[in-house]
Formats: sequence, structure tokens, C-alpha cells
Amino acid sequence: MSVLVFLAVLLLLEGVYLLWKAHRGARAKKVELRLNALSPAAQRPQATALLKKQALSDVPALQRALSVMASAQGLESFIHQAGLTWTVSKLLLSCTAIGISTYFMLVSFAYQSMMFSILAALPVSATPILYVVRKRSLRLKKIEQQLPDAIDLLVRALRSGHAFSSGLQMLGDEMPDPIAGEFRQVHDEINFGVSLQQALMNLSERVASTDLRYFVVAVLIQRESGGNLTEVLGNLSRLIRDRMKLFAKVRVLSSEGRLSAWVLGLMPFGLAAVMNFVNPQFMSLLWTDPIGVAIIKYMLILMAVGVFILRKIIKIRV
Repeated sequence: MSVLVFLAVLLLLEGVYLLWKAHRGARAKKVELRLNALSPAAQRPQATALLKKQALSDVPALQRALSVMASAQGLESFIHQAGLTWTVSKLLLSCTAIGISTYFMLVSFAYQSMMFSILAALPVSATPILYVVRKRSLRLKKIEQQLPDAIDLLVRALRSGHAFSSGLQMLGDEMPDPIAGEFRQVHDEINFGVSLQQALMNLSERVASTDLRYFVVAVLIQRESGGNLTEVLGNLSRLIRDRMKLFAKVRVLSSEGRLSAWVLGLMPFGLAAVMNFVNPQFMSLLWTDPIGVAIIKYMLILMAVGVFILRKIIKIRV
């Protein structure tokens, strides 16, 4: 009887998972994005709307306080480049809540001093900002990887006789996100009366990519001085691809250094876990004795400095 109940529960969970995958899975999202891209402009997602909400917070008091801060606008642009729908107040309040919670946990449960708790809570409170930085980096990297294919598609459209604005529409319809949404917004801005120069400048401000700015500069210079745009864009596409190949080669050559950095960074924690498993009484002095606690504090600070130095050594800019 228990075996039948177990199988019934297992089949129920499998059915719920398949139902969720059919409606909310990765394949379903791709189909939904494809249908939205082929739909009229009025039925497109809110991400491509021309009139965006500029509210920095849903709370009026915070909105008034953030509106007078010059850095709030830059933080809002930073969040938008990460492809997130957060408000500035949500990000700042999340950092504040995490920092305060970490401080009270260290003081109440770990019995640490006030100064050490503050110093430890400050980097932990930056976790939401680091998440936004990570999302932004991944999104910009994906756009840079998609840019050569997008330029090649635009070149083929121009050579076949399409106008430049029609080529931008093809990029928004044929290319995958996130680059499709950016070019779709450029095309919509042009259709609503924004000049091509201003629409491309808005694109370069939304996407902080050097390669994309080269594309914008090339198009604007060709508009002013004339010339063969397809040849210019074709050369730019080859240049970007060669740069990406060089960057991949550098990553391969520096892989040994990056692996060494990971080993050096994780080895102390691994050895501590093994020694604690083998001889718990010997390791317990590190968090029961005041001298051991002080050793751990200074060790973590020195390890953070070492990780920062190792990151600078293995990070090669191409």
C-alpha cells in the first residue's frame, strides 16, 4: 500500500512539473517571445514601450528624496542595463535590510563586537548591488556576442535593397533577445518621429558596450559623409569577431592562472572542513577561544585582499 501511495505522489509531482514546463518552461517562454515579436506594436511587451515610468520609487516620500539625488538616475540606468524591472528604492531598501539583519545576527547570535559587526555587515549589504552588476555583465556580454550576427543580418538586408529602418525592424523580429528588444525600440522610436541620430544615441546610452558604440558611430559618420555602409558594417563585424576570438584565446591561456586562484581561495575552507571533521576539538578553539576568533577575523580580511589581488592578476582586458 505504501508503495502505491509513493508512486501516486511521484506521478502527481511529475504531472505538475510537466504542466509547469509546458506553460512556464524555457521552450514556452521562447515561443511567447517569438509570438510577441511577430505581433503588432500595440501588443508587444512592456519592455519595448517608448514611454517608460521614470518613478524611482513607489513610495511618494522616497520618490521625492531620490529625485534630488544625482546618483539615483545613474543607478536607475544601471538597473535598466541589467534587464531588471526593479526600482531604485527597492534596490537600496534591500541593501539596507540585508545589512541590518546581518548586523543584528552577528551581535545577537555570534556575540561579536559592534565595530566588527558593522564592518562585516557593510560588504554583505552590497549583495543586491553585486547581483545587479552580475546580471548587467551577463546581459552586456550576451549582446556583444549577438552583435556580429545582427550586423551581418543588417548588411544582408541593405544589400538586398531594404531601407536602414526596415533592416532595424528585421533585427527586432529575427534576432533573439536581449539585442532584439533594443533594436526593436530603436525602430519604434524612429516610427514615432525620433531622428535616427537621436534613436541610435539612445541605444548607445542604454547599452554600455564599446562594440555597439562603434556600430552607432559608423552609421552616424556614414550618414554625414556618405560612403558604402554595407562595406563599413561588414568590416566592423569582422573586427568584432576577431576581437572575440582574441579574447577567447586569452581566456584559454589564462585558464591555469584562474584555476590556481580558485584553488588558493577555496583550499583554506576545504582544509578547515576536513580538519573539523577529523578532529573537532582541535578546530573548536578557533571559535571558542578569543585568540582563535581574532585569528579568523584577520585571516578573512587578508583572504579578501588576496582574492582582490588575484582577480586583478588574472583579469586581462582585450
